Amino acid sequence: MALPVPNPLPSNSPILRPRCITAAARSPSVQPLPDELQLVAEVRSPHNHIRVADVSPRAAGHPLAGARLLLLDGPGNIHSLSFPRRAHHCPLTATYFDAFATLPPLLPRPSLAVLGFGAGSAARALLHFYPDLSVHGWELDSAVLAVARDFFGLTELEKDHAARLFVHVGDALEAEAPPGGFGGALVDLFANGSVLPELQEVDTWQRLSRMVALEGRMMVNCGGGCVEAEEEGRDGEAVKDATLRAMAMAFGKGMVSVMDMDESWVAMTGPPVTAPEEAAAWKARLPPELRNFVDVWRPYNNKSGE
Repeated sequence: MALPVPNPLPSNSPILRPRCITAAARSPSVQPLPDELQLVAEVRSPHNHIRVADVSPRAAGHPLAGARLLLLDGPGNIHSLSFPRRAHHCPLTATYFDAFATLPPLLPRPSLAVLGFGAGSAARALLHFYPDLSVHGWELDSAVLAVARDFFGLTELEKDHAARLFVHVGDALEAEAPPGGFGGALVDLFANGSVLPELQEVDTWQRLSRMVALEGRMMVNCGGGCVEAEEEGRDGEAVKDATLRAMAMAFGKGMVSVMDMDESWVAMTGPPVTAPEEAAAWKARLPPELRNFVDVWRPYNNKSGE
């Protein structure tokens, strides 16, 4: 997701983009941090160049002022963020992670897979708002999880929700679902600064769809113009469009909806929630802070380029 960046950072700086990302690979060139970011930790693993950085709380007017960021890949796309200085460690981020937290009321059972766990930004919000929900997360890089435990409070989150949060190290595309499937899934998978190439393939979505229960749903970070990929030719808009087309072919006509948050696109599978009574019922089951997301979804229309 691209958000406005405070001066003196240039408006097109990829740093401070609540990412269009969650599992990037080793980068050939790592962008220096701007002055507003203080490096907290830096780790190299077989999968990632991992940096943890704090945004100055004096970055006045910027929604990420005071945030802690997980940066992966050369361009510095943001893969997780939290606001540790906020009272009670508020889980909301003013990014698409908040939209992810609206999915549970639409699910047939209170269980959710998070494919691309990162440092746990989505899981934190889900566990905060839904006390009956169980969350299973998959993250390819064990070093990312180690950083999450050391710098993003994942250890405490796992301790506080030991019966509801289960974090797995491994390939999310090979994740195993329980009998009958999860109630739903969040898909947030990137590599080399771009949406995972497998997500532009219909077969991948057909396979992933078998992870969720009948009438279950998925929400997907499809990236968009805010993504800065490492590979030439991986244009964020083109990759987003290819991902949405593959999803539409896999799930069927009228079974994909989209929302655009500052050039970061999120898709949702299942029948569109457009009838006033359906939207009202969804809002009634959401905390007040999240109800505004219900009204911004629209049916995906490949003919119009959405």
